[in-house]
Amino acid sequence: MNLTCFIRYQIDPFQRDAFRRYAENWGRIIPRCGGRLVGYFLPHEGTNDIAWGLISFDSLAAYETYRATLKADPQGRENFEWAQRERFILREERTFCEGVAGTSA
Repeated sequence: MNLTCFIRYQIDPFQRDAFRRYAENWGRIIPRCGGRLVGYFLPHEGTNDIAWGLISFDSLAAYETYRATLKADPQGRENFEWAQRERFILREERTFCEGVAGTSA
C-alpha cells in the first residue's frame, strides 16, 4: 500500500519567503528521515494563504517510524522550532490518502 500525507498549511501571505525556506529545509530533512517527499507547493494565483506539502510512505507503520526518526533529528527539530517562533504557519491539517494504482507517474 502507498500512503501519501497531504499537509495543508494556512500561511501568513506576508511571510511567503519564510515558508519557502521552511519547505526547502524539509527537502533535505524528510528523505534522510525516511519519507518520500513528493513536494511542497506555494500559492501562485488565487488564494494567497494556502500551501501544501505531500510526503509518501509504504505504510502507516513506515510513517510512524519516520515520525520517530524526525523527532530525533536535530535539523528537523530546529525547522519546527523556527516555524513556531516566526509564526508564518497559522494552521496545519494532515490527511492520509491511499494511492490508486495506475493513476500517477
